[in-house]
Amino acid sequence: MHGSAAAARGAVRKIVDFALPPRCPGCGVITEGDDSFCLKCWQSLTFLGDPSCARCGLPFDYDGGEGAECGACLAEPPSFDRLRAAVAYGEVARKVALKLKYSGRPAVAETLAHFMQRHLAGEDDKAILVPVPLHRWRIWKRGYNQSALIAQALAERCGLAADLDLLRRVRATPPLKGMGRRERALAVRGAFAMRNGAREGLEGRTIVLVDDVYTSGATANACARLLKRSGAGAVNIICWARVVRSDDI
Repeated sequence: MHGSAAAARGAVRKIVDFALPPRCPGCGVITEGDDSFCLKCWQSLTFLGDPSCARCGLPFDYDGGEGAECGACLAEPPSFDRLRAAVAYGEVARKVALKLKYSGRPAVAETLAHFMQRHLAGEDDKAILVPVPLHRWRIWKRGYNQSALIAQALAERCGLAADLDLLRRVRATPPLKGMGRRERALAVRGAFAMRNGAREGLEGRTIVLVDDVYTSGATANACARLLKRSGAGAVNIICWARVVRSDDI
């Protein structure tokens, strides 16, 4: 019986793959398997890892030693404890993030989680995955919160708990693109709140804040400050892409 069921599932999968073959999330050409980029898009991605800033994950040209931080983090330490991103923000990374946000392609979240999960290796197994929230009007317009979809996919892949509404965006904020660092910080001030009763059981816990793209850090820092005031012991950030050049903001 089990063999027959497996054979049936395999047959259905072949039919689906024939009718709807896997496509590159960057350009849309047919690829060999799910979560796969075509060669051209793959070569355009810059995957991030060590050596990098121990705090914000900014790539280093050389290994500065354990715990080495970049100049920006030393001069103005962020509110979060660690940030890691799968890739550097660039043309292909931007296209993929935009497909998830604006093209009604929620399945792209699975692909992003596939490439992000390596940065959760060694994470506290009691950590909670929490998405950066969207305002209710934006969710109503878009149909979903892309960060929540990524957090849910990561939870299933890594076996971590996810709390998809721990944070709420209580005030709509304008688009931050084109704003300076100080303007961005002011734009998100007071925009976030904890869910009623969410502080219970949060004391000393590690929160992994999930987002699609990290730019100036205004949103991540605002969320991290709120989480720490509410009792979180550490706040780490994981995202699909992060800006590594200031002219990309």
